[in-house]
Amino acid sequence: MQKSVILASAAALVLLAGCEKAEAPAPAEPTTTEEVLVETMPSETAGTGNAAADPATAPHRFASWAGKWTGVEGMYVTITTAAPEKYKLEMQSDLDTKGTYDGWDSEHGIKFKRGDEELSLHRGNGDDTGLKYLAGKKECLIVKEGEGYCRD
Repeated sequence: MQKSVILASAAALVLLAGCEKAEAPAPAEPTTTEEVLVETMPSETAGTGNAAADPATAPHRFASWAGKWTGVEGMYVTITTAAPEKYKLEMQSDLDTKGTYDGWDSEHGIKFKRGDEELSLHRGNGDDTGLKYLAGKKECLIVKEGEGYCRD
């Protein structure tokens, strides 16, 4: 009798072990995800019409930057879209320099010429500007160290 109890117990363990394996979830297959950032261009969201003929709907890489950005001590840049891949920059860049500049799309930002210098507005944060007043801000455009503009 003792032998049959041992055999019955062993058979029960084998059956239970088999059930456990059948109910256990299969190991997850490794997956990879790739984040793709797509910036919608104004021409993609506009209705029908000729995008090249209307500056407001023409393709601009940095159209989302349009509007006013604020710097320190009354400095600012206001960006408006112009012809395809072109911008108008109204800028108070220091206490003595206020002007309007033609800008154009470049690989990392909007290039423009101020005086004899070819400069570029590019993404950054308040800490990147080197300006204490802008420190901690997240959405900024930088021309060079000591000159930057942010949105709150």
